[in-house]
Amino acid sequence: MTVAEKRFILVLVHLWILSSAALATRNSHPRLKLSHKELWNLNRTSFFYGSRGSLELRTMLLDEYQERLFIGGRNHLYSLNLDRLNEEYREIPWSSTQMQVEECQMKGKDKFECANFIKILHPYNRTHLLACGTGAFDPVCAFIHMGHRREDRLFNLETNHIESGRGRCPFDPNSPCISTLSRGELFVGLYTDYWGNDATVFRMSNHSYTRTETDDKQQLNDPKFVGSFAIPDNDDHDDDKVYFFFTEKAIEKESGINAVYTRVARVCANDLGGQRMLVNKWTSFLKSRLVCSVPGINGIDTYFDELEDVFLLKKKDEKNPEIFALFSTTSNVFKGYAVCVYHMNDIRAAFNGPYAHKEQPEYHWTFFEGKVPFPRPGSCASKMNGGMFSSSKDYPDDVLRFVRAHPIMYQSIHPVHKRPILLKTDGEQNFKQIAVDRVEAEDGHYNVIFIGTDKGIVLKLITIYNKERDSMEEVLLEQLSVFKVPVSITEMEISAKRQQLYIGSESGIAQVKVHQCDLYGSACADCCLARDPYCAWDGMSCSRYYPAGQFTKRRFRRQDVRHGNAVQQCSGQQRNGDELEKSEVKLVYGVEHNSTLLECTPRSLQAKVLWFIQRGSDIRKEEVKTDDRIIKTEHGLLVLELHKTDAGTYLCQTVEHGFVQTVTRITLEILEEDRIEDLFHREEEDESHLKAPCPVPPVIAPGSTKLWYKEFLQLIGYSNFHKVEEYCEKVWCTDKKHKKLKALQSKWKYTHPQDRRPKARAEHRRTPRHALDT
Repeated sequence: MTVAEKRFILVLVHLWILSSAALATRNSHPRLKLSHKELWNLNRTSFFYGSRGSLELRTMLLDEYQERLFIGGRNHLYSLNLDRLNEEYREIPWSSTQMQVEECQMKGKDKFECANFIKILHPYNRTHLLACGTGAFDPVCAFIHMGHRREDRLFNLETNHIESGRGRCPFDPNSPCISTLSRGELFVGLYTDYWGNDATVFRMSNHSYTRTETDDKQQLNDPKFVGSFAIPDNDDHDDDKVYFFFTEKAIEKESGINAVYTRVARVCANDLGGQRMLVNKWTSFLKSRLVCSVPGINGIDTYFDELEDVFLLKKKDEKNPEIFALFSTTSNVFKGYAVCVYHMNDIRAAFNGPYAHKEQPEYHWTFFEGKVPFPRPGSCASKMNGGMFSSSKDYPDDVLRFVRAHPIMYQSIHPVHKRPILLKTDGEQNFKQIAVDRVEAEDGHYNVIFIGTDKGIVLKLITIYNKERDSMEEVLLEQLSVFKVPVSITEMEISAKRQQLYIGSESGIAQVKVHQCDLYGSACADCCLARDPYCAWDGMSCSRYYPAGQFTKRRFRRQDVRHGNAVQQCSGQQRNGDELEKSEVKLVYGVEHNSTLLECTPRSLQAKVLWFIQRGSDIRKEEVKTDDRIIKTEHGLLVLELHKTDAGTYLCQTVEHGFVQTVTRITLEILEEDRIEDLFHREEEDESHLKAPCPVPPVIAPGSTKLWYKEFLQLIGYSNFHKVEEYCEKVWCTDKKHKKLKALQSKWKYTHPQDRRPKARAEHRRTPRHALDT
């Protein structure tokens, strides 16, 4: 066995141990699971599928100033209402010309690809958008006039300003592309050529352009671009940087040809390239590895190297946002996902640290120990760097030579707590998108994370760090099946102002409310156990939590996100236990030797369900023992073969965070099989006297006033005869039941015992469900 194989086996063992430990410490079930239909019935979603029924979505822009959601699709642009997607929308058709389409097809592309897929949308100023599309493999850009937000909803393509989009937008609609607009200039990470070979970080302005060097594997090596952001370092705007996040083939890897690393690269926003060297090339391009790993046995960490999505969580201090990155593994054996969080201080520290250096191709990578020229290679021409240089064109040649030879930083960037905040290794669904909302709760601030999957599902969760144990707890709040047909989620934006999530797929856009507190339950304990930072108990219901002093003065709100301690928080807020038991008693009849289901579906899927039974007048209760005959299911307690001794009162209780509550009480009474069989034989002997279920002439036999089921009940001889009689009349005496009388009667009778199909004893002579389950 080779060293590489041994290392791989150790990694697999570590992942197995890790998964087992994770399952032991956290509940993988969401507290609430809502289907597409349930979300729709609750009025929690709205949808937009375009005027043609399909969007072929490529980009999505949430503009809070304009109060619109802008969509770029195939041959169309849309402007949508943030409050209701399918109302008051505007549309701009922007197709390629017939000649462009024909030329595209002549080059070997199919008709579908030879369209104008809009891939870039940015607010250029308060009244215009910058939009770029693939233009049938001939990229184009234009300005979209949208007016001021108070004006009548303008949305027009300025056709007199359409220009080439080469260097701004890729040729191929499926080619990865990231972009950000800073100070009126577009910074893009893309493949700039027709065949998708020339990967570059590009800045195109009206008078010049700056880009990475062509075929320089040290700068970019077959990258997959994921996200980009303009983030200031300080108050000096000349020192502003633009950051690019991508995955690429690793040139530092000594072994493993297919190894990839996730990178964060940065350039100065005012970088104009050099005067004699690096002309129109970046003089500030540097990159560092972004690490997301789980500490492993024998010092071998498990790395998540494939970056799926990245989200910038802005704070009041715009210089120090938090970076949330969604990763996957690159292994062909298993699929795992992790979310890691990074602080800008750690990112800046890596770029201010030592440079990576390799003396010869056969040497190992080390940190550079020689003399670093001034100004520091990769820094911006700004006052923060002494103000000696007004432009990158003034930099000395030795600075430019150094930065071209050393674009990689030696130190990697590690996440907060040195580990992921979220880990998923079950392989049930693939994570594609991430969005985060910062929420203030009664006991602190929490990051509510929304993850979009390839099945059209959105997971809503929080993570809580335990400093004493140095561990992370995952609390899965909701699982939302957003789209009716499972589709991969490709875009996700969140509006903290409106408390709405906007979810994009190729087929359409969905709008989902980020919370609906009343769904957690109508009791204080239900609300507190949910641990949703958006929700709190206000003394009457589970409702939206507002921080003290916001909107109106509110009484004390009961909420405990960190611990979910309902016992402490809800003292004196629960309904009286005796009242609960009296109001929720359910009577169920079962036939001896038949099967029955005692239904109990707790509101929370995270609660542990326990069953107890009280027999006769005994107030003591004993826990129900499960075996091959009695089975616990997610819908309740399934008894495959009823015995006389199963009669009694069943209590379905849930336990969650130490809080115990009775969900339902069911009284089960057993009907004797022999007496019911005697009744059936009696019916067979005298079919002419069979009475109809309802006293409606001419169904009842002439001269008879006695209903058949009354004779049946008298035969059984139960003391609660009148309760069952009322139920039978309610079930049977309807027009709909009367029409189906003939069919129902056939279910109640057999011909001869020997003609019955040979089934298990628990299956034959089964009485109608409606007549037994009350």
